[in-house]
Amino acid sequence: MLKGLYTAYSGMVNEQNRMDVLTNNLANAATTGYKKEGSTSRSFKDELAFKIKDNSEAPNIARRIGTMNMGVKIGENYTDYSQGSFRITDNACDMAISGQGFFAIQFTNKAGDTSTKYTRDGSFTLNNDGYLVTKDGDYVLGTDENPIQIDPMQDFTVEQDGTIWQGGAPVAEIQVTDFEDYNYLEHYGENYYQPVEGAEEQPADAKVYSGYLEASNVQVVSEMVQMISVTRAYETNQKIIQTYDSSLDIAVNQLGKL
Repeated sequence: MLKGLYTAYSGMVNEQNRMDVLTNNLANAATTGYKKEGSTSRSFKDELAFKIKDNSEAPNIARRIGTMNMGVKIGENYTDYSQGSFRITDNACDMAISGQGFFAIQFTNKAGDTSTKYTRDGSFTLNNDGYLVTKDGDYVLGTDENPIQIDPMQDFTVEQDGTIWQGGAPVAEIQVTDFEDYNYLEHYGENYYQPVEGAEEQPADAKVYSGYLEASNVQVVSEMVQMISVTRAYETNQKIIQTYDSSLDIAVNQLGKL
């Protein structure tokens, strides 16, 4: 009888995880270059039930009497890397990638250690020294693996291949990096991704557009509809637990009472 309690409980935990993912997507619906996440569910493996201490067939030998499903468990969270829509800003420092790939960023943590992170957020600015940086001040890398520096007092243009022109001559080229398998990328925070062991880079089939920003690929209406579905499923499992609670109350406190 108590199996139903565990099944309903596992369902509630799974729906709570789905709700966490949906709310995070909605919170980042206006975040530049954000890629929405999703979650999967899978059932527990069927477990065999056993007779124990049953001497009717063989003494003290547990005998299988069937299977029972132990409910649902959280599967894997995944990221949808599909491209978001472009928004015009007419700011030359704002850049968007059309196609597959990421901007390479020289990230410095609080301990002062530097590493390369990747992002689709192209809302860049020029600092006082002419370096192209992110909103957090991290350097944007060129194809030569060095931070991009240009003259902040002159206008510049960016070609679709990432080449930055200033004063009639190319001065730098923006690095756009792609990976063979995005399953080897993980979220780092601050809208960054970092490769894990096994990640392999490949040439990016992409174009860079200056004066544009890539919006989040979160569809707010779709996320709200899924949120309603998750709420209904959570409430259903909750009612099952309440029903079991009432039944157990009757069995313990009323049945057999003289």
